[in-house]
Amino acid sequence: MEKNWSEIKAESSWLIFKIMSEFVDGFEKLPKVGPCISIFGSARTKPDNIYYEKAVAVSELLCKEGYGIITGGGPGIMEAANKGAKNVGGKSVGLNIVLPHEQKPNEYIDIDKSFNHNFFFIRKVMFVKYAQAFVLFPGGFGTLDELFEVVTLAQTQKIDKVPIILFGSSYWAGLIDWLKNQLATEGYIAEKDVDLFTITDDIHEVVATINLHYQKSGLRPNF
Repeated sequence: MEKNWSEIKAESSWLIFKIMSEFVDGFEKLPKVGPCISIFGSARTKPDNIYYEKAVAVSELLCKEGYGIITGGGPGIMEAANKGAKNVGGKSVGLNIVLPHEQKPNEYIDIDKSFNHNFFFIRKVMFVKYAQAFVLFPGGFGTLDELFEVVTLAQTQKIDKVPIILFGSSYWAGLIDWLKNQLATEGYIAEKDVDLFTITDDIHEVVATINLHYQKSGLRPNF
């Protein structure tokens, strides 16, 4: 039997409390973790892939500098980043999302820093609010969604302009060319908007870029 509008309205009212509970959980716990770097990338990346290895190495270096690592909590690049944090005793946060195929948190997340989300939009708020920088490895729709979410927020000054680093120049080259030659050339974005992110293949440059930024400004939540 189809639901009537009264039933839908009642369910919507209760949904508000479910949404609030997820926000409250994150807002209470994540500030206690301290400054973190959000690392994005494909859940399909295998452990023998060079980008998996690089994500482990980047996370190790960042944690040695005193940052924690935030990922989506799943396999692939997310697992690699959490693994790197765990390898060196760094803080390892996983913001898992409940999906139809039942994505499970990877084994490298700290037990007290594993969060389960029902809503993508809440999860993205947590990724952004408590990250001091964003490092994006090759990925699919989800990674691109996260990239353009962060870039849009920085472009519109809804968050501070923090380092946004694209790792893997050969992977990102086509996208950058399109942004410059199509969007910027045709006036859909300003030419300076392409400068909102950095591209590199060097794990040490990732750390240096982030550290240099914070020599000029203090560590704090983005909004």
